Amino acid sequence: MQAYPRWKLWLILTVLVVSAMGALPNLTTPPSWWPSATSKPMNLGLDLKGGIHLVIDVNVEKAVEHSVEEDVDTIRRLLRENKIRYSKLDADGNTLIVQIKNISDTAAAESLIKEGMQGYTMEGEAGRFSLTISETESKEIKKFAVDQSIEVIRNRVDALGTTEPVIVKQGERRILVQIPGYEDSARAKSLIGRTAQLEFKLVDEKGDLEKALSGKIPQGDIIVYGKAEGRGDEMVRQPYLLKKRTELSGAEVADARVSIDSRYNEYAVTLKFNNKGARKFDKLTNAHVGERFAIILEGVVQSAPVIRERISGGSAQITGSFTSQDARDLAIVLRAGALPAPVKVVEERSIGPSLGKDSVEQGMNSIIYGCIAVLIFMAVYYRLFGLVANVALIFNMLLIIAAMSMIGSTLTLPGIAGIVLTIGMAVDANVLIFERIREEIRLGKTRLAAIDGGYSKALSTIVDANITTLIAAIVLFQFGSGPVKGFAVTLSVGIMASMFTAIMVTRAIVAFSIKKKSSKELSI
Repeated sequence: MQAYPRWKLWLILTVLVVSAMGALPNLTTPPSWWPSATSKPMNLGLDLKGGIHLVIDVNVEKAVEHSVEEDVDTIRRLLRENKIRYSKLDADGNTLIVQIKNISDTAAAESLIKEGMQGYTMEGEAGRFSLTISETESKEIKKFAVDQSIEVIRNRVDALGTTEPVIVKQGERRILVQIPGYEDSARAKSLIGRTAQLEFKLVDEKGDLEKALSGKIPQGDIIVYGKAEGRGDEMVRQPYLLKKRTELSGAEVADARVSIDSRYNEYAVTLKFNNKGARKFDKLTNAHVGERFAIILEGVVQSAPVIRERISGGSAQITGSFTSQDARDLAIVLRAGALPAPVKVVEERSIGPSLGKDSVEQGMNSIIYGCIAVLIFMAVYYRLFGLVANVALIFNMLLIIAAMSMIGSTLTLPGIAGIVLTIGMAVDANVLIFERIREEIRLGKTRLAAIDGGYSKALSTIVDANITTLIAAIVLFQFGSGPVKGFAVTLSVGIMASMFTAIMVTRAIVAFSIKKKSSKELSI
């Protein structure tokens, strides 16, 4: 048996020290000087820590309707750029209606709209066109709406300060949200479910509000109500006659922060527009000095201030008798962006921390009992070599805990099952090696030759078996979700750790024990 390479010894010692440092935060709080990479404990999943489980349905049909409404501006721009006048341009569900004022412009308008609106099927004659969104385009919008909703919800949940939330697509239009360690389900639902559609529209100063309320709404206008306010013994919502066109939206908001309104000494939300939004806001306020513009959030007018002067700083403020938490939550949803479509919570479960504590205790007991059973069997059946395998097994467990803590993985109940499975797999490699060594001894080889032969002949079998299992674990992680991924992560980490300890660590221990032992027989 050749001398064990020094670089392997240093590698084993380095891994041992790093593993001990990475696992320590799971037992106690490390000191302030502890390296940040090894200072985080393992995250516990919803089934171990408790928390909130939500299934959210995305109203994808509304996303399609909203996309069609936005295309009204596209057609308006196309017609205006080519000086084609129209008498009607409106959206009706999934259909756009266009009425050209001069019949002579029909052919030019038809060619222009067909080229610019390729996601629609077009019908009509005599200057009136009906454009219906195609099935392919509709499916793409619905898919994008769900994907975008996932990103927006993730940003909002991250702002709650939770660790390792699970936010994944479920089916065609639903989203699974799990927030471990968070118990305020009402706030979570409110924060996640707000569409946060922010719009800036001009107030129609020349329109007759009374006639509009009676049903005679001017073309290009809409009626939007403000928040309910107490007047005597009843709550009243003030109506506003607004231009239908949205001048700015939440898409132009770069940042939103809680502030104090100096006039009324109450909480407000200050908006900072991006470059595009700042230019549009500058142009809007410059062109409409002395007029009012309404700030609309989720279909409700928050305020309708008068534009006193041109505002070129690219910022605005939303007021509305907010509490501290209301203002903070509004700032969160505006920073995260608006949902592309309304969402609805269709399933809700709250898991208490007591259930999670019981699960942790039962899971840890299963690991401890499994370890003890394996340690006793190996020590009795393989004697000294069994003790070597037991040391490697303890090293293996330390390595798994440290690796999962350092990579920020979340431990779930299926993850605990993966660790228990790994315990058996960790000694499986040692069993293969030890049985090979026994075969070599029965063939009459010396103890050094038997050890060399046992490790070299078992190596290919160990690698093949573990690689195939690792491939299966990777597939589970790629295509699974939630608990399945938790199982796949612990299994993958456990496989790599067990290969390292079985092939490298046990051989190092055997090499040193053989050097110091004078007997020619092996205790195996």
